[in-house]
Amino acid sequence: MPSTCPACRSVFSKSGLKHHKRLTKDLLCRRYWKAHTMSAEQHESDFQSDTSNSDVLSSDDDPSDDESELLPKIIFGHAVDKDDTDSESASDSEQFALGIDPAGDALGDYDLLNEGDIEMEEDDSDDSEVGRGDFVETDEESGGEDECVTLEPQRSAEDDANVRTAQVQREGAERQLRYTPHIVTFPGAAGKPSGMSGSQNNMYASGIPTANNPYAPFSSRIDWELARWAKLRGPGSMALTELLQIPEVPERLGLSFYTADELNEIVDKRLPGRPRFVRHEVLIGNEVCEVFYRDIIACVRAIFGDPDFTPYLVFAPEKPYTDAWKTQRMYHDMHTGRWWWATQEEVERKKPGATIIPIIISSDKTQLTLFRNKTAYPVYMTIGNIPKEIRRKPSSRAYILLAYLPTTKLERVSNKAARRRMIANLYHACMKKVLQPLESTGISGLSVVTGNGTTYRAHPIFACFVGDYPEQILVTLGYTGKCACYLTAILDILDSFDARPEDFLKSCAEAGIKPVIDPFWINLPYTHIFRSITPDVLHQLYQGIIKHLVAWLIEVYGAAEIDARCRRLLPNHHIRIFGNGISTLSKVTGHEHDQLCRILLALVLDMPPLESTISPAPVVRCVRAILDFLYLAQYPIHTDDTLALLDEALARFHADKQSIRLFGTTDNFNTEYTERLHIDFTKDAYRATNRKDEFTQMTKWLERREKMHRHAQFVEWRLVQCGAPPEPRLLKWSPPGLDLGRRLHLAKHPSVMGVTVEHVVTKYGARFFREALARFITLTNEPGISRARLEEAIWNIHLPFRKVSVWHRIKFVQQDPLTLKFKTADSIHAQPIQTDSRQKEVPGRFDTALVNEGSGGITGITGYHVGRVRVVFSLPKAARSILFPHEHSVPTHLAYVEWYTKPRSQPEPNHRLYKISRLVDERGDPICSIVPVKDIRQSVHLFPRFGASAPTEWTSFNVLDKCQTFYINPFSSKFMYRTLY
Repeated sequence: MPSTCPACRSVFSKSGLKHHKRLTKDLLCRRYWKAHTMSAEQHESDFQSDTSNSDVLSSDDDPSDDESELLPKIIFGHAVDKDDTDSESASDSEQFALGIDPAGDALGDYDLLNEGDIEMEEDDSDDSEVGRGDFVETDEESGGEDECVTLEPQRSAEDDANVRTAQVQREGAERQLRYTPHIVTFPGAAGKPSGMSGSQNNMYASGIPTANNPYAPFSSRIDWELARWAKLRGPGSMALTELLQIPEVPERLGLSFYTADELNEIVDKRLPGRPRFVRHEVLIGNEVCEVFYRDIIACVRAIFGDPDFTPYLVFAPEKPYTDAWKTQRMYHDMHTGRWWWATQEEVERKKPGATIIPIIISSDKTQLTLFRNKTAYPVYMTIGNIPKEIRRKPSSRAYILLAYLPTTKLERVSNKAARRRMIANLYHACMKKVLQPLESTGISGLSVVTGNGTTYRAHPIFACFVGDYPEQILVTLGYTGKCACYLTAILDILDSFDARPEDFLKSCAEAGIKPVIDPFWINLPYTHIFRSITPDVLHQLYQGIIKHLVAWLIEVYGAAEIDARCRRLLPNHHIRIFGNGISTLSKVTGHEHDQLCRILLALVLDMPPLESTISPAPVVRCVRAILDFLYLAQYPIHTDDTLALLDEALARFHADKQSIRLFGTTDNFNTEYTERLHIDFTKDAYRATNRKDEFTQMTKWLERREKMHRHAQFVEWRLVQCGAPPEPRLLKWSPPGLDLGRRLHLAKHPSVMGVTVEHVVTKYGARFFREALARFITLTNEPGISRARLEEAIWNIHLPFRKVSVWHRIKFVQQDPLTLKFKTADSIHAQPIQTDSRQKEVPGRFDTALVNEGSGGITGITGYHVGRVRVVFSLPKAARSILFPHEHSVPTHLAYVEWYTKPRSQPEPNHRLYKISRLVDERGDPICSIVPVKDIRQSVHLFPRFGASAPTEWTSFNVLDKCQTFYINPFSSKFMYRTLY
């Protein structure tokens, strides 16, 4: 029968209560059990009477009631009654419906958008049950840390069942992501070519008198290379001119230009390029503004016809399913979303054989200077036919700068309300001017040509708008924090301006929209502006939810403790160590918020209760749920099951979930990509100007760079392709962005050629290197040897060498499935103490890794063991033939590993992390082994078990030696999160 501690209200078994009385670190419990020596029943009655005037508990308040009142103050409670949950879900559905016009747009009402939604079963369990949310201290998991206050809940059968159910659901959903999809293609002639013409490179060559010179209009290779360096990487015009004025430099190099102006003249007049900018003046009030923009149709043709994109272009929508019965829909790139399919059906009814080009627009104002308050307002454009893996890389040039909008503040207008209305109308007027060609071509279509000369009848249609929250509000005519009415009502109000202009402002105020006379999207075909607004991971999640959560945790637990924990975390390839803490950070970027998310759970684990009667478990569950939501929302590929997991992680994700089903996963539209474009298209361009009439110079500078990029493509084609059009690459399908196919990579030559065995023991900390190697040799030669014979045999092993070759780093590389290029995805360090160039000592670093025991799969913890890699080495070739006379497959590279305890089959119920401890023998020495390097799967980051406060003697470099118990961090990288659960 369970027993309750009257002091902390925790529930225990009978033996657990005795253990709690003896080892508790809670001051209230200690005071209570020290002052009362009678029976447990008498203790409880005395405590209730003695504490009637206590400042901890009030005689008028029931502790359980007190807890229910205080939990909302920390934002999240744990349990919600089923009736309350149902009513909340209903209200959420009604609120979501407000943003969608029930009558639909040109595509209909999207009734099919909710097909396949999986409703998660409501958890009607009560937190008042035994063990739920209460914290106790257990002897078997203390790990020898006498000063560590344990705040783990007592595990119950229901906890284990709930965790196991979540594991099974996650395992099933993750497995489906790796399936080769069953593709349902769009029927009919949609996306089919309409003819053939000359390739883009041949058309480009027709405008340049090439003869036999592949570098024309430049005279030679060195002439071209110097010109490309000057325009793409080189110094300013004055520095280039001064270089060319050095006597005999142009002559000896055989250059066709002698000054920067002559080079600019060649680029401007003799090289084709992307569409040119045009300048228009806009009169608003008494102020004249400038807008620079390009012909959007010409921009669409330029991107669609880029030879680099030809092998990867998508021309028609698809419905990928994970099974042959077509029950689980898969979403990743834009052509797998429901918007493209539904729009294609509508276009096919009117003009069969169409190829839709989804137009993705992004706008964002950015700062150009720190002191002069100079800003730019760029508008970027790309198309959804390009896969997201290519589109999101700035170096691929899949985005094009479409316009520079006016940045005026209209300071001459004294009325602030009028000024805001004028700025909003100015934005929409300029955007309408830029996007107006889409109004006709989206319906009638136009002829476009790919890089290899294939012709399509394309319909460029505005599909998505990518922007932060202020930009989204500006585009949708809304107000901050308010929801607008139905789209049909908004359209009626906008149409009423001509008939009743005097009532326009009043009607807009009643509808909750800004009084914009002519929004840019009002006449765009097949466009529903509210559906076109995409979720923004950077601003809404990282700089929204996470920023608020971090600030709240610092306020609740104190900056000193939070910063102390940050400074004592383990280094890892994926982890940034905040040496000065995080409480003093300012102007935190999205990348820094991403790094914070990887360590956030460690900052709240084992924290003491906020109040003496309130468990910290709800805070831990809250942080874990938000992190799950954040990582699941960024999956590069989704199914209906993974979207259901989002509902479980955070119930209020209906709007973003619909957006994923419409347009694909969130990494299609992350503003982090367009924010990066500010550097190339605005900031670098501004630095190249003389700060006078800067936008004219910026557009010219960009045009010249684009021409040089295009000519570099042409030169490569002339030299490498030899006139042949690019052929599509037939690559095996792989889940986009999951990065599951990693390869282990070691440097060709070791970091240190000859390290003595004595130095391996002393400098690398491999204390039992000889014994572990002898055991490995014996087990390799005699796999079935008994334990008794093994212990006897290892003492008869003689090592015929004194030195080994050592590597200080193991790398894991992954190949881009589209570009086939390799990049480092993970690394493991095993490096001793060294000195830098200033003779300053650099602490050693020996990372922890996940080692496959032989049965480990692609995902999951089963079959894996965590170990600390002390040294990576290889035996001399001559010694291998002596030590392994009958073995021909002995691995060349080996690792000495110190083991940790195997994690339980299920994680802990609140934070859902796996707990491990250092594995030692009866003397306290570490258990270690020699393993083949090929069995190491990946690096693994561990959270130290800090207890109530971080010990002052711990540092980032000694915490692995000082701490006994750790938690496996699943948030160290997105790859880790997808493979360990």
